[in-house]
Amino acid sequence: MSDSNDPRLYFQLFNEIGIIEQLSRALFEARLPDGVLVSHFSVLNHMVRLGDGRTPLDLSRAFQVPKTTMSHTLMLLEKRDWIEMRPNPDDKRSKQVWLTDAGRAFREEAIGALAGEMAWLPDAFSPAEAQALLPNLERLRKVLDERRG
Repeated sequence: MSDSNDPRLYFQLFNEIGIIEQLSRALFEARLPDGVLVSHFSVLNHMVRLGDGRTPLDLSRAFQVPKTTMSHTLMLLEKRDWIEMRPNPDDKRSKQVWLTDAGRAFREEAIGALAGEMAWLPDAFSPAEAQALLPNLERLRKVLDERRG
């Protein structure tokens, strides 16, 4: 792959990322309560990162899933008391999603549940190596996110 424009390089990059995603998803889902998937956790995590008050449509666009799929996920999260749906003051026809204290606590507990499982990781892949990867992965995420428009 000496040609810098060879798409196989980028395919290989995305292939590795995809495999890592599959392996990490399986690891994480094995530690989540029955009936809770990484996709459910991801909504809570997204809201912690970007803030409350998103509409279901905003969330479905962010996760690139149909609004009906996001509505189903939000119903599950609301049933578990991890989110609260409130009327949207800017558009009375829609609602906004707000994390509850229980939702924030569940997110922290779920991350904590991984601690024991990942205790070996710093020996195999140092914190410095992990930290060195983050800026480029974040940049790649941002570039891809901008292009999906």
